[in-house]
Amino acid sequence: MARKKKIPRTTRPVIAIVHGPNLNLLGVREPAVYGRDTLDDIDARIGKLAKVLGVSITTFQSNHEGAIVDHLHAIRATHAAVIINPGGLTHTSVVLRDAIAGIGLPAYEVHLSNIHAREEFRHHSFLSGVAAGVICGLGPLGYELALRAAAAKVLA
Repeated sequence: MARKKKIPRTTRPVIAIVHGPNLNLLGVREPAVYGRDTLDDIDARIGKLAKVLGVSITTFQSNHEGAIVDHLHAIRATHAAVIINPGGLTHTSVVLRDAIAGIGLPAYEVHLSNIHAREEFRHHSFLSGVAAGVICGLGPLGYELALRAAAAKVLA
């Protein structure tokens, strides 16, 4: 009886990190709410963690809804999961919700602040209903936890 030879994985699954509007201002914009870490700090931290977890990441930030949607469409065949901090689009964008649902990848929604403890208009997320998981209020640690969850899912 022939035995199947286990072929070692030669490439790591790729997880997209997508940062929405105004996140390019992290470290400067309302540090009492969003902290002092910059977007580069966060990306560097999760980049190191990705290597430990056995996955690769790509990062993308845009202040434009259409650019984020186009990016999500472009990665659907090359990436295994998405971690997204949609910023203010969380509360306004059915278009972004539909893009996430349409690409068929597990998506993890991250917010640095606790959106449920803030202004009333921030309490609703259009994305949460199509997300595999939602993390809010834990600052940059939220990205790390989302990356751990996404890696566990894609490596299972």
